[in-house]
Amino acid sequence: MPRRPLLAAVATLSTLTLLTACNGSPEAGRPNTTPTTTSPTPTPSSTPAGPRWTPAEQTAIAAAKKQYVLARAAIDTALASPAKADQGKLASAGNGGAWMTTVLEDIATFQEYGWYESGRTKITTVHVSSVKLDLEQPEVRLINCIDSSAVVIRSQADNKPVSAGTGTKKPKKVSSSVVYAPSAADGGKRWRLVAEQELGAC
Repeated sequence: MPRRPLLAAVATLSTLTLLTACNGSPEAGRPNTTPTTTSPTPTPSSTPAGPRWTPAEQTAIAAAKKQYVLARAAIDTALASPAKADQGKLASAGNGGAWMTTVLEDIATFQEYGWYESGRTKITTVHVSSVKLDLEQPEVRLINCIDSSAVVIRSQADNKPVSAGTGTKKPKKVSSSVVYAPSAADGGKRWRLVAEQELGAC
């Protein structure tokens, strides 16, 4: 299970970590004085811009995106002050499943080594990959670009950067699974970030 991008260079932590199309335009013909037969000009077919989501899917997408941003922000807050990190708060922000296990392991490592995080992770883009509302736990898959270049892991003893503890300078593309599910950590049912996989550079 990949970790958060800011921990990519730290040996004790695992690594966590869009498309344009163009259409041509028809060329105008030249005047012709010789009588000729004419044929209708074909109408160019339109290319779909992307999936057309149903109203229910659009509602799920909006909620999942919002919860994803909150979940990520809660992790930054927890790692900025690992001693005060609280699993219930992380769950209430939308962290869960195997992803929560990864986050708690990171927090435990920070506590053990006396580290903390300065700077914040930036989510530069969020795109929808798929929506499956017919599952037992409805799922929205997102493709996100995560920029952790401003993040630095520091020692609590002297506030100096940990050797090789700065965030990666290149933004990473990740696939994120956000499901609508309950959690024992906070007892509520909401959209939760449960898995994330690095796909490469953005």
